[in-house]
Amino acid sequence: MTSLITPTPDIAALIAAARAVLVNAHAPYSRFAVGAAVRLTDGTIITGCNFENASYGLSLCAETVALAATNAAGRLADVAAIAVVGGAMAPDGSVGGDAIVSPCGRCRQILNEAEQMAGRPLAIYCAPPEGDAVVEHSVATLLPHAFGPADLGITPRNKS
Repeated sequence: MTSLITPTPDIAALIAAARAVLVNAHAPYSRFAVGAAVRLTDGTIITGCNFENASYGLSLCAETVALAATNAAGRLADVAAIAVVGGAMAPDGSVGGDAIVSPCGRCRQILNEAEQMAGRPLAIYCAPPEGDAVVEHSVATLLPHAFGPADLGITPRNKS
């Protein structure tokens, strides 16, 4: 599923959290900041932003940072939704514009892992740094024919 939606208050709060953390992105090389916010089943929101490294390949995407923080809190099975916001940084470090970004291929695989470990479909909301547009994706739409824990016989109730 991929569709332009009118956000509910819960979705708007998730997007606002992703926008708020966007300003903390460490993106001196790409000058492209991304913020992500994960909503858990109890409404808790955990955020992350991209963290680049001079050796590029060691950089971390915002979605990965947010999901790793969720896992570090012992809450990976509680993931319900994630919002992603990103855009080019101006010389002063601000991020604006109305372009909508979606997760990269690596992050799509990480989202698939989180969805399978949570045992429920995850909603992925992508929004621009400014404006009201929101696109909702499913993991299956972003990463069709995905390989994940279930292919290895691992389920949320059988993690080993």
